[in-house]
Amino acid sequence: MTNYFDDIVKNLAQAITYDSSQAPAADGMPFGEGAAKCLDFYLSLAEFLGFETHNYDNYVGEVVWGSGKDFAVLAHIDVVPAGSGWTHEPFGGEIDEDNKKIWGRGAMDDKGPAMTVLYAMYALKEEGFVPRRTIKLILGCNEEAGWACIDHYNKVAKMPEEGISPDADFPVIYAEKGIMQARFAFAVPDAPFTGLKGGSRANMVCDYCEVRAPRDDRAIAKLNLIDGLNLKEENGKIVSRGKSAHGSTPEKGVNAIRAILDYLGLQHIRTALFDECMGLKGLEDETGKLTLSPDIIEQSGGTIYVTCDIRYPATIGRERIVAILDAQGVPYETKHEQAPLYNDRNGKLIQTLLGVYNEVTGAKAQPIAIGGGTYARALKCGAAFGPEEAGEESTIHQPDEYITFEKIEKCFKIYKLALKKLCG
Repeated sequence: MTNYFDDIVKNLAQAITYDSSQAPAADGMPFGEGAAKCLDFYLSLAEFLGFETHNYDNYVGEVVWGSGKDFAVLAHIDVVPAGSGWTHEPFGGEIDEDNKKIWGRGAMDDKGPAMTVLYAMYALKEEGFVPRRTIKLILGCNEEAGWACIDHYNKVAKMPEEGISPDADFPVIYAEKGIMQARFAFAVPDAPFTGLKGGSRANMVCDYCEVRAPRDDRAIAKLNLIDGLNLKEENGKIVSRGKSAHGSTPEKGVNAIRAILDYLGLQHIRTALFDECMGLKGLEDETGKLTLSPDIIEQSGGTIYVTCDIRYPATIGRERIVAILDAQGVPYETKHEQAPLYNDRNGKLIQTLLGVYNEVTGAKAQPIAIGGGTYARALKCGAAFGPEEAGEESTIHQPDEYITFEKIEKCFKIYKLALKKLCG
């Protein structure tokens, strides 16, 4: 690892400096200039390291090595917006030698793992390893905002049937919940407030919400007693500040929308969204409980629109979710969907990856299920594999995202061994 660690750190820090969150399309850059430049950086580095590369119209890129049956490593180099609350520059790529961390948006999700896999491939190549499969490190540019990158790849190239996505948790994920992002319309005629808005992405817990409404100091003081909330009057607006988190784990954040709904006396909306989960509360299976995160709110005339990120248990069918939502009587439209992923936890892929993790770490872990949605769903037989581990502080989709030097070293060993075992 000594021969590669410094290069991983240096190049990851550089990759973080590209703001690759989705931006308006430009000429030849479907997701904006930042994503295109970041993709070019990764592919140029891979070429320098001696790999074959392809850039598919700045939607998605590919690093290719070996021959034989394809094996995919599906990663992404786009990121969610920085959001607020940072104490480090979100796109500074700061290398913190004292705390042995690299700070910045994408450090863990997913630029760090993508860079580590690239160098794991390079290390194997330099050691003389000859893969018996064609390893394809596929780098998407739209994972956080719709998967148009994967749709484009399927049009211009052939997706491998088997592979991993280093974009979730260790030890290995055998199942992922279903995803539905729905926009609900609540009628609020003659509302005594205007300009209600908050949230930036459907898969990020809303950390800022504002509304133009009469000031009520007693209500503000009462709501601020709730842990994590920060409600105040600013420039004629009532502003709520919370804490962002991934939409699949809303309990790790503090939703700024909740306090505004309470302040405005919109208890029926607050109850439906936060307490009853639009009638879906209580649904659960071995992959976990259903979660509903109201992440974007906007007002238009006498209607309040709320976009919610719903993660439903993998063995509960979409039809049941739709039936329950339809019965609530609140108009809605589905903005984005992904079917659940459910693998045989005792199958070869899952057990091989589990064995690699346990061998490197000395753990005796078992496969897990998550609420997040990864590129593993794009494969006939795919599994999410790292980088987070139970008990760690999670900063994915949150302020001050970072990756530790220790994490880089551990992931390098794990991904290198996994590629060797699965492609040797």
